[in-house]
Amino acid sequence: MRVGIPKEVESGERRVAGTPRTVERLVNDGFEVWIQQGAGISAEHTDAAYTQAGGTIVDDIQKLWAESDIVLKVHPPMAHPDLGKHEVDMLGEGKCIIGFIWPAQNKLLLEKLAQKKTSVIAMDCVPRITRAQKVDALSAMANAAGYRAVIEAANAYPRFLAGQSTAAGAIAPAKVLIIGGGVAGLAAIGAARGLGAIVRAFDTRPEVGEQVRSLGAEFLDLQVKLDEDGAGEGGYAKVMSPEYIEAEMKLFAKQAMEVNVIISTALIPGKKAPTLITAGMVESMREGSVIVDLAAQQGGNCSLTQPGKMIQHKGVRIIGYTDLPSRMAIQSSWLYSSTLVNMIEEMGSSENFKVDLENEIIRGSLVTHDGEITWPPPKPKPAHGKIADQPWTENTAVIEQATKEGAKKSVDTGFVGLLVALLSILGVGAVAPESLLSHLTVFILACFVGWQVVWNVAPALHTPLMSVTNAISGIIIVGGMLQLSGSPSSIVTILGAVAVFIATINISGGFLVTKRMLAMFRK
Repeated sequence: MRVGIPKEVESGERRVAGTPRTVERLVNDGFEVWIQQGAGISAEHTDAAYTQAGGTIVDDIQKLWAESDIVLKVHPPMAHPDLGKHEVDMLGEGKCIIGFIWPAQNKLLLEKLAQKKTSVIAMDCVPRITRAQKVDALSAMANAAGYRAVIEAANAYPRFLAGQSTAAGAIAPAKVLIIGGGVAGLAAIGAARGLGAIVRAFDTRPEVGEQVRSLGAEFLDLQVKLDEDGAGEGGYAKVMSPEYIEAEMKLFAKQAMEVNVIISTALIPGKKAPTLITAGMVESMREGSVIVDLAAQQGGNCSLTQPGKMIQHKGVRIIGYTDLPSRMAIQSSWLYSSTLVNMIEEMGSSENFKVDLENEIIRGSLVTHDGEITWPPPKPKPAHGKIADQPWTENTAVIEQATKEGAKKSVDTGFVGLLVALLSILGVGAVAPESLLSHLTVFILACFVGWQVVWNVAPALHTPLMSVTNAISGIIIVGGMLQLSGSPSSIVTILGAVAVFIATINISGGFLVTKRMLAMFRK
């Protein structure tokens, strides 16, 4: 199969849907990869680098669109400014496009793609489930945007972010407020903390508080008891009640008078960005303060934001850039193109590539297929099938019955196993010599005590437990070596050699685990 990577025609876009590293992955997966001439120049990837990675440079863009089985894009297909044609019109019928599509805002584009019987995978519609993290392009771009937002803020802020003590006097560290604790918000927290600022953060989802604190920032709680959870579908925030919003705005008004930098990331997919920073709040900020509005593309969280521009309002700089990931084109292109390759591999790579409607990742991301618009996807079926469709009381009864049956079966199995072990020990004791019985007793007690000790250790401590068992393994080696002086054919000598061998493996593994564990704490 052939993968085509055209140059992005969106004005100002520097990213590209394939880098030399990801092209090499595709080639190793069995694809023939065509790259439009100059497609990666803005991201500082030369045509020679693509050729070295195994790709083929094509200068005829219409040929690339018409003869590629899979086309990788950053932005949705649009009218080509040089050819006077829409990119969809150049696409062969029944092909596949993978990229950002934004189906809620591009319904006419979906109809155009459906007429071409194109299978379109929208990377902005990837389900927010654990198994789909490797193809979560939105999170990858949000991570880059959050980091870049701090860099832009530091560039525009006319003072130091970190505190210093100088001969001329002490310089207080800047105070940074992050609104929104999603991927972009957490990336911004990490970057701001790394530059030495005092960081505060707010989010409507209570569970985000632990993540914020783990990064060394202060999590702001509303000083009201509203018993309202801001967690919505798919891990995003949801629209809150008027009472909650009123308390939230009071908090932001107070913080605006105290902080030097505000980075706002609050956005609900498919909706206009909520206005969280009013003109009055901006005017209450100190001279030289900075606001970076990551929601500018959807209207902005600040009422004064102008998308794509940086403005000044009474001494406060308001940054509304909508191309923050594109300003880090090398890194962003690699992150984004990696998710595209992961998606292709999820669809079966070159040998078994197909649109599997039973795959929850593929079905959730599919917006057109076989001449039909398949967006929005159907809601996922309940995990428990028919049991989940029954009334709550019946569900409870079924679950309780299954639990009792499972517990009874477990007790029966355990009793049988214990009885067999007891009979085996009695059998050995009846025929074994007296010298062996003392060793057998110690062996059984060691097995029982060791099992109880390891079984009651929390799973999180299994790695350090393996590290500290080197001492026990060392004792086993000494004991085993003492038994090696007998006849080579003796059962005692053979068991001693086995003990030495196994204990040596355990010690080697213990040292390896210890080394890796300590490496986690070294910079």
